[in-house]
Amino acid sequence: MHPLSAVDMNLRHIRSILAMTIVLALSGCGTPSILTEPANPTSAVILDERAAAAAISQYRARHGLGPVAVDTSLTRAAEAQARVNAQAGRLSHDLGGAFTSRMAAAGYGRAHAAENLGAGAATFEEALARWKASTEHNKNMLIPQLSRIGIARVDAPGSRYKRFWALVLASG
Repeated sequence: MHPLSAVDMNLRHIRSILAMTIVLALSGCGTPSILTEPANPTSAVILDERAAAAAISQYRARHGLGPVAVDTSLTRAAEAQARVNAQAGRLSHDLGGAFTSRMAAAGYGRAHAAENLGAGAATFEEALARWKASTEHNKNMLIPQLSRIGIARVDAPGSRYKRFWALVLASG
């Protein structure tokens, strides 16, 4: 057998295996349940925002910084960002639009502002511990000018991480 014809036979064999794999993969794509049920339902969780603000304020005080208070506009911004990340099943500061645009919409267009995202933590205390352990997230919480926060958790039980957190911080 000529070596070129053996290569041709191998390519034909690979092509037929690839074609069968594609057919099998696509065979389950048209089921009605996939079209009618959301792949990743999400639900916002009611948090004790004042307790979160108190915990962040205590942490900031240990670093010689002033306290933070809950701001409803920032809480709405945090919930929107947590929700869009939960729906996508991944973390990204860009999913809900540019951060500066989101802060302007919340009324904090010219303020010092930062955002911490997290996924997987079961409790606020666990999310806070992770943010403290992360260099960049920790820097955000220790920006001296900050005085307002919004915190939210959105659950996505069908996702890999199950829980998505957003903490938005800004100067007042």
